[in-house]
Amino acid sequence: MGLLSGVLLLPLAPVRGVEWVAGRLLDAAEQELYDPATVRAQLGELNRAYEEGELTEEEFEREEERLLDLLEQPGPSAAAGTRTVTTSTARTASDMTETSPNPRNQA
Repeated sequence: MGLLSGVLLLPLAPVRGVEWVAGRLLDAAEQELYDPATVRAQLGELNRAYEEGELTEEEFEREEERLLDLLEQPGPSAAAGTRTVTTSTARTASDMTETSPNPRNQA
């Protein structure tokens, strides 16, 4: 980044900082959501609540299915490339290959 563009884009620094913090919070939340130890602890708490009569069988089965689905899903590290970023400058590798033709791929 050149000196002139750095000076011109300086007012956007707080926005970039907020975006960076939001990204870190999202990463931490996804990691906690998909952490197998956390999901297993929630399953244990669910079983305890059901055995003590705090949940109906229908509520238990619905929540158990949701938690088991979370265990089967790939974690945030496998899905890291699927997150949507709303900034106009962010581009993924797939966006670049779709929008810019590669002369080697043309016949």
